[in-house]
Amino acid sequence: MDKQMIYEKLLELVKKENVKVDEMLKNHLYTKLGGKADFFITPTTFEEIQNVVKFSNDENIPFTLLGNGSNLIIKDGGIRGIVINLKELNNISTDGNTIVAQSGARIIDASRHALKENLSGLEFACGIPGTVGGALYMNAGAYGGEIKDVLDYAFVIDKEGNLVKRLASDLDLDYRTSNIDKNKDIVIEATFSLKPGNYEDIKAVMDDLTYKRESKQPLEYPSCGSVFKRPPGYFAGKLIQDSNLQGTSIGGAEVSKKHAGFIINKDNATTSDYIRLIEHVQRTVKQNFGVDLEREVRIIGEDPS
Repeated sequence: MDKQMIYEKLLELVKKENVKVDEMLKNHLYTKLGGKADFFITPTTFEEIQNVVKFSNDENIPFTLLGNGSNLIIKDGGIRGIVINLKELNNISTDGNTIVAQSGARIIDASRHALKENLSGLEFACGIPGTVGGALYMNAGAYGGEIKDVLDYAFVIDKEGNLVKRLASDLDLDYRTSNIDKNKDIVIEATFSLKPGNYEDIKAVMDDLTYKRESKQPLEYPSCGSVFKRPPGYFAGKLIQDSNLQGTSIGGAEVSKKHAGFIINKDNATTSDYIRLIEHVQRTVKQNFGVDLEREVRIIGEDPS
C-alpha cells in the first residue's frame, strides 16, 4: 500500500484535521528533538485508536505511540509508519476517592486535580512533566513516590486492537519500568486510588516539592529529564559531577551546570548531539569510577539518511 492509499484510509478512520503527513516530531515533544513521522495521528476517541491499530496490523504498517516525549529522544531521521499521539485524550475526573485520567493528560494535571478534590497520594507527581500514559509506561516517580504506589488499574488497547482492563499487579511495575512495551499495550486511561486529605496539607507538600524541583532542575531549557538510572550504591548525577562533566557540550546539547543528571537542549541541538554526549558521559564515568551508567531515557527512530 503506497503512501497516498495509506493517507486516504486513515482519513476514513480519523478526522482529517487529526491526520498529518511528514510531520516534524520535534514540534510536539518536550525535548524539541526528532525528525519526521510519515503519518502523525491524534485520535480523539478510544474507537479511533482501535481502528488505527487494526488497520496497521492488517496492512503490516509499523506504528509507534508517543506521549509528550519528556523522557524520550527521537532520532533525526524520524519514524516510519504511523505515529499515534494521545494528547487529545486528556480528560481527568473524580470518582469517590479515585482519580480517573486519560493517558494524554499530564500527570502534573492529575496531581493538581487531586489537590482540588482534597485527595492525597499524587503529590510526588506534581513536578513530573510526562503524560499519564508515559508515567505508567516507566512507573514514573519522584521524592519517594511512584506510580505503582497509587495505581489501581488501567484500560489499554492491546496489540490486536482489543480494549482490555489491566490491574496494577498485571503491569510488572518496578523501578522505571513496566511490561507495557513488551506487551505492546497502549494505555488509554488510568485509575488512581487516593486517600482523603486536607487541602492545605496537600498543597504544602506540593509547594515544597515544586520548590525543590525548580531550584535544582534546569527547567528553563528543553531536556529529556533525568538521563540515567540510579546505579546501585551511587547517584548518577554525583558521578557525572565528580567527573567534571557539567557544562560539557556537543553541538547544542550540554550537561546541565545546574543538575548533572540532565542534558539540556541549549542551542537547537540535534538528536545526534544528544546521543554523542550521552555516550561521552557514559565512557568518562566508566573510566573514572568503573560504573556503567544505564540510560533511563529511551532513544527510538531512524538515523538520517
